[in-house]
Amino acid sequence: MGINSERDIEANMQIGPTELGMVRIFIEAGDTEIPMDFEPEEAEEIADEIRAAAQAARAVKKR
Repeated sequence: MGINSERDIEANMQIGPTELGMVRIFIEAGDTEIPMDFEPEEAEEIADEIRAAAQAARAVKKR
């Protein structure tokens, strides 16, 4: 499965700070739960990557 492969899977994603000063991205899909913890600097890098991907996706839509 690659980034361009579509799947009909419903999932819930939550993002927030932990009590240990980490940023948690928590994904739940069916019986599967995936907690991913990141240092604040890593979370900011991920946010930058998401913004860059959103900008690239907008450029693709305009074609």
